[in-house]
Parts: sequence; C-alpha cells; structure tokens
Amino acid sequence: MTALTKYDRLEATGLWRATPQDQRREVVVSIGNATLVIKDLTDKAITHWSLAAVERSTTGNAPATFHPDGDPGETLDLAADEADMIDAIDQLRRAVAKARPRPGRLRWLGAALSVSAVVAGVTLWLPGALTQHALDVVPTVIRAQIGEDLLRRIQRVTGQPCRSAGAAPGLKTLALRTNTENLVILRSGLSDSLSLPGGKILLHRGLVEGFEEPDVAAGYILAETLRIQTHDPLETLLSQAGMRASISLLTTGNLPSTTLDAHAERILQAPRPPVDDVALLAAFASAEIRSSPYAYARDITGEETLPLIEADPMRNADPKPLLRDADWLRLQAICGS
Repeated sequence: MTALTKYDRLEATGLWRATPQDQRREVVVSIGNATLVIKDLTDKAITHWSLAAVERSTTGNAPATFHPDGDPGETLDLAADEADMIDAIDQLRRAVAKARPRPGRLRWLGAALSVSAVVAGVTLWLPGALTQHALDVVPTVIRAQIGEDLLRRIQRVTGQPCRSAGAAPGLKTLALRTNTENLVILRSGLSDSLSLPGGKILLHRGLVEGFEEPDVAAGYILAETLRIQTHDPLETLLSQAGMRASISLLTTGNLPSTTLDAHAERILQAPRPPVDDVALLAAFASAEIRSSPYAYARDITGEETLPLIEADPMRNADPKPLLRDADWLRLQAICGS
C-alpha cells in the first residue's frame, strides 16, 4: 500500500507520547510509504506507524487522537486546525478497512468450515488442516498487519528501528539487489536476521556495522528470503500457537494479543532454520553477489561453510558493486553511536 499522491507532501504538527507516563512532546507528522512518520522538530524520525494498524480513539476534529492498534498508551493528538492531516489519515484508514476481509465474510468461512467438517469428517479439523486453510485464505494486508504487530512487540526488547535520511538510499539499493521489499535494522536483541509475516526482514546492526563489505548483510537477507519460501513465518506462528489461533484468524481476521506476545518472545530466542546451500548459491548467482564474505561471516574458519566459499558464483567474475562506497558508509552509520 502506498500513500495517496495528494498526501505525499502533507505535514502537520501534533503532540506525541510513547506511554501514558511520558510527557507529550511536539512533533511533525507526515504520510510516507504505508506508514505515518512521526519526527521531532529537528526532522529526526522518532517512530513509524503502519497505516494498516492506526486506530482513532476520538471522533470529530477537536482534537483527533490516534494510536497504534493494540497499544492505546502511545498516542498522537492533532488539533482541529490540522484538519487536512486528520482527513488524510481517516481516508487512508478507511481505504485499509475496505481492503481487509469483511468480518461477516470471515465468519461465513468459519461456518462453512464447520459444515464441511461434518460432511468430510473430523480429519479436516486437525490442526495442520486448519493452519493450511488459514494460510490459503488470509490476504496480504492481514499478513502485513500481523508482521507490524509482531515488530511492535519485538521493539520492546530491541528498541526502535534504526533510521536516518542519509542511509535511506543505501538501504533501498540493498533491498533492490536482494529483491526484498521491507528491510528493518535493529539495535539489539536479535542475533543476526529474522523474517516476519508480510515479508518484513529484520537485521541486527552488527551485520552492517561490523563488516567492511555489504555482501555480508546481503547474504543474510538472501538466506531469509529463502527461509520465507520454505518456512512461512505465518505458518510457523500458527503451528506453534495451536488450533485456537488458526480459528481466531479465520473467524475474526485477528490473532489474540497473548499469542502475538508469546510468539515475539519465542522467535527472538529460537535458532534460524538452516538453508540449503545449493538454493542459496543460486540466489547469490541470480543477484550477482559474492557468497564468500557471507560464508566467512558465519564461520571465520570457513570449515562449516566451505561449499559457499568453493562454489562462490562470483569467484571468477567482476560483479557490479553492491553499493557505492558513500552509500555503504552512510548505511553503516544508520544506528548512530
């Protein structure tokens, strides 16, 4: 989802607070690509809210209070004289609501599934079948919202994602070269990389700060994209959460907060599933990126990653530089000090 063209340059001032205990502070609000961007008065981004998960707790225009779905303690107040921004947010929220499955339709699917179970037998009700059915019918916008909900919970451990205007071009180029739509770099709490429902890929800051070449970070991104193909993050969530989570998703379009809380804690601690070396080498070849730097980053001796070193598809080639030096240096500084 992208912001409507007529709102691309729209900005407003408002009052924001992270928790009910914090003092409200004056901020600048703008509409970005699928997000509501909240910046301080020095134009430094404080936080990004997904437009797919913005809720309004007041009516009318005097003032309008918004908060992320599931977190009413973090609020943004817009005064009545910021009517253009209030109308823009409300219009985008309505557009998102229309894109979501109608609750009645989801309830109908749940009822239809019950009837099918009577006809076809109890086998259809097995957890695996329910999970697969949920994966088949849940639309992209709901997957993305679940990913945003998980990221918001993960940020309780990792802190806010790293962002800087200077690093944006390098981050965008890295995403394009690895055929990834949404990259997020986190300060702490993550061992290396992680993927969430909706295609969002998280990287620990050390993957850009701790290496001289961007090929290492690119390698971890390519590995995560392959994991998404073989280990769907939403399937992992539903399988681990149990049959009730699949039923809740099918009948309401949402997952319980307790389910999301538990999964966010679990995936930060769980080891990442292995990736097939042959498939990974093919991904490196397709992206024209060297696999050796990634292999040595995983194992400095190279013993455990020898196939990725010996069969590096770019060993005898002269690949196009992944990033310009200036963009790479700025990306390395994305988290600041």
